[in-house]
Amino acid sequence: MADMPNDFWSGWIVLLTSFSFIGLAWVVFSAYFSPQKEAEEEDLVWDGDVREGNDSPPLWWFWLILATMVFSVVYLMLYPGLGSFSGAFRWSMGHELQENKRDFEAKYLSINEEIIASSLETLQSRPDVMKSAGNLFDENCATCHGYEAQGQASLFPSLRDDEWQWGNSPEQIETSIRHGRKAAMMAWQAVLKDEGVANVSDYVLTALGTSEAVGHAGQAQYNQFCMVCHGAEGQGNPLLGASNLSNDIWLYGGSKEAVEESIAQGRHGEMPAYNARLDDAQIKMLVAWLIK
Repeated sequence: MADMPNDFWSGWIVLLTSFSFIGLAWVVFSAYFSPQKEAEEEDLVWDGDVREGNDSPPLWWFWLILATMVFSVVYLMLYPGLGSFSGAFRWSMGHELQENKRDFEAKYLSINEEIIASSLETLQSRPDVMKSAGNLFDENCATCHGYEAQGQASLFPSLRDDEWQWGNSPEQIETSIRHGRKAAMMAWQAVLKDEGVANVSDYVLTALGTSEAVGHAGQAQYNQFCMVCHGAEGQGNPLLGASNLSNDIWLYGGSKEAVEESIAQGRHGEMPAYNARLDDAQIKMLVAWLIK
């Protein structure tokens, strides 16, 4: 509260707090200390036996409100809450966070340095590190990739097979975690039309990389539009995030309908970057856990 962006908002909060306090005090005074009105000559009665009265609220309400007001005054004297006034204790959430961060670094810095300096094989041999890495995965990655990293929903790839769209070396996996990935396959429906989509789909599923490729109806179109990314035999290109089409691992489904949909409408996948969320030690632990 003490770190207000400008004096206007600080002054506005001071006024709002002060008028609220004054208003509450006026309500209490009017309820308990204002002169009582003289009873009217005519005794008004509703619904048979409900009579007009002028009784004060219970006295314990007064003491409760008074105690709350005294507590509020003391609090505003000691802690921030009145605009930019920082209070006698000069406490703030930002300072508290900085202190907690310093305490955390003092306690765990040596452990983090040890993890960063260790080889992946050493980390994989430590059950405590692998357990922590598994917890990190569950907290940050399992929502998309599943709690066993098996992938899910025909949208998020399995991380437990040999197919890695952007490469499966430790360096490539670390880059994926740190900086995220954006994959984009353009839609080819407007170019290939229905017949071309069907031909290329059949070529990819039945003839690509085999002796049946030559002369296939979809070969020429594949070579013209797809080969530059996926390769002549569909081996893929990790540098571009182009999937391997020569195995039986299909992120969006390997049926003819699913492949035709991928070709016709394109695919757009994105993994967010975790460089700002995870530190170097945590990222290295995750890499070791993923390639174990």
